[in-house]
Amino acid sequence: MKIFHGLDSFEPIKNPVVTIGTFDGVHQGHIKILKRIKTIADENNGETLLITFWPHPRMVISPNDFSLQLLNTFDEKANLLKENGIDNLLRIPFTKEFSQLTAHDFVKNILVDTIKTDWLVIGYDHHFGKGREGNFDKLVEWSSTYHYKVEEISRKDIEKVGISSTKIRESLLIGDVATAHKYLGMPYNMSGRIGSGMKLGRQLGFPTANLIIDSPYKLTPADGAYAVRVKLEGKLYNGMLNIGMRPTVDGTKRTIEVHLFDFDQQVYGETITVYFYHILRKEIKFPDIEALKLQLAQDKIKAQELLSNF
Repeated sequence: MKIFHGLDSFEPIKNPVVTIGTFDGVHQGHIKILKRIKTIADENNGETLLITFWPHPRMVISPNDFSLQLLNTFDEKANLLKENGIDNLLRIPFTKEFSQLTAHDFVKNILVDTIKTDWLVIGYDHHFGKGREGNFDKLVEWSSTYHYKVEEISRKDIEKVGISSTKIRESLLIGDVATAHKYLGMPYNMSGRIGSGMKLGRQLGFPTANLIIDSPYKLTPADGAYAVRVKLEGKLYNGMLNIGMRPTVDGTKRTIEVHLFDFDQQVYGETITVYFYHILRKEIKFPDIEALKLQLAQDKIKAQELLSNF
């Protein structure tokens, strides 16, 4: 997949079949749209192109609103789109100036003059341009002037899938990673660097790696213990992970700590990807360290049992 980081770097592609959107999570509802543009491209000897925006528009329009939580970083999204067979990805930098572009100018200047769109496929209720003035009816109206074909994935087709990025976020924020897995078509995952912690896990008999997430907008699931798989240097390991404040040891900040089963190597500084399969329990404060150690042993048994089913 070719990635264009801005309109200035865009190069002509063959009979472009285009869709536009955030595509956060690249979930099963999104994949319905991706399959449709791939089918049209195959039938018309064309190439698929997905247009997305980064930073996320909310980061620019409401810079003091820190509530935004994304299922994917841009790199994660790009990898998922590549895995789903998209030929080209155009990332348009979203700025305050760009937010003032009218819907008509977006169509004429970008979709027509720059990309030379042949087909455009959008999801139902798609709006774009300054004040969200652009919609499917406008796209149909302008299609005869600018000679592109436009198609809308119907509300019925999208709702039949019953999936949205909002539903996935809501599931993750209560720790229901199993439902998120079902909606995404794959386990929710987070990538980050391994940093050094307080080494308390080793004292408890369960050495942990402290996961450092660089993106402040990447959604972290609810506090609790999880059964996970971890990809490290191309290999997958079973393990368990804790998110939270570590109240039993009087923790002062939220951490993400992962313990790999049957693994004893120093891997500080390495990048890992954690895949969430099931929540084991919510985070609680234990009466003492011995009670915590006993619970961790039980968590390991439960995690091994759950992961054996995948």
